[in-house]
Amino acid sequence: MTDHRITFESLLTPGTSADHLWSTLPRELADLFRPRVAEAATDVFQEITRAIPVYDQPSLGRGVAHGVQQAIQQFVDRLADPEAPQEDRKALFRELGRRELMDGRNLDVLQSAYRIGARVAWRRISRTAERANVPINTLCLLAEAIFVYIDELSALSIEGYATAQAREAGSLERRRRRLLKLILAQPPSTMVAITTAAAAARWVVPSHVCAVALEPLSDGRRAPALFGNFLVDLESNAPCLIVSEADERHLAALADGLVGWRAAIGPTVQIASAARSLNWARDTLALVHRGILPDVAVTWCAEHLADLWLSRDPTLGERLAETALRPLAELPAPQRSRLSETLLAWLKSRGSVAEVAGLLDVHPQTVRNRMHQLARLFGERLANPDDRFEMEIALRAAGS
Repeated sequence: MTDHRITFESLLTPGTSADHLWSTLPRELADLFRPRVAEAATDVFQEITRAIPVYDQPSLGRGVAHGVQQAIQQFVDRLADPEAPQEDRKALFRELGRRELMDGRNLDVLQSAYRIGARVAWRRISRTAERANVPINTLCLLAEAIFVYIDELSALSIEGYATAQAREAGSLERRRRRLLKLILAQPPSTMVAITTAAAAARWVVPSHVCAVALEPLSDGRRAPALFGNFLVDLESNAPCLIVSEADERHLAALADGLVGWRAAIGPTVQIASAARSLNWARDTLALVHRGILPDVAVTWCAEHLADLWLSRDPTLGERLAETALRPLAELPAPQRSRLSETLLAWLKSRGSVAEVAGLLDVHPQTVRNRMHQLARLFGERLANPDDRFEMEIALRAAGS
């Protein structure tokens, strides 16, 4: 997050400090301006609310009016005693910045109000000073003091806004993690609980979601660059995302933001079945680990549903392999592996020798030799659709 805080001294002209500026102004100026504080505050408030109607609302107007009154009063008090402590007085203007964030506005509106206030205040102060025959060099210093003072107030509001923003971000992140846990809870949470938590987390509840299982590729985890309004858990031992249907368009770019991570994207399901989507995604990562699926940055479960289905009961897959692939069982392991690979490629493609050779990246004559061996081992079963189906299932389940 960008740190908007700035030092007041950096706002002055080179070689001029705020303390020096205030110390050069005559103390009697405070007595000159103090009787006119209320009148000046009214003028400033009226001009601000005319130019910025949002501040004319009753709920905001009282706070703005109080802020204007205090700003002018504190300016006059500082003329009277530049050494007086300022920290307690600064709290009000930090609070104004915090309120802008809480009300959902950026700081541009408040900054405009400060600029308007400075112009109006300067017009009244300069007229009063001219009537009192204040020397021109003192007027110049007074003008600089006003605008340095406004910059100080602005910087305090920026500080209050940034501090509140940091707290809000941390609080929002915690609420979103809680929402993610509710969505994935087993047994499922009620929609009332999810909707209530989603409102607190500023997340629109969709009808459908998908889950993404994540796995760091090294011990040094680096947060992925995510572009959507995802619910994120990167802290647990099994990190994951929940993605609403409105944000699924961002999944296509997920690989670009997952440097140092591996991901599996579960099928899109109704929100009540989000835990099932995540389980499928985690099962898909397990198939990547076993070498059954390719080791790529992002794997889509929807493209491997048959492999997921076959992996649900490893014992049944082993039993099927015992019967469907029995002719290969007595072969030496290297030969069995080569022939299994060739048989699966042939079953998948049902293409020519040249096509199978291309899939396996071997010479066509090699494929012919292997297919002759398979024909001797399986005989007429290679021509039987039911037998071919069982062979393919068994080979896929075995990860050939």
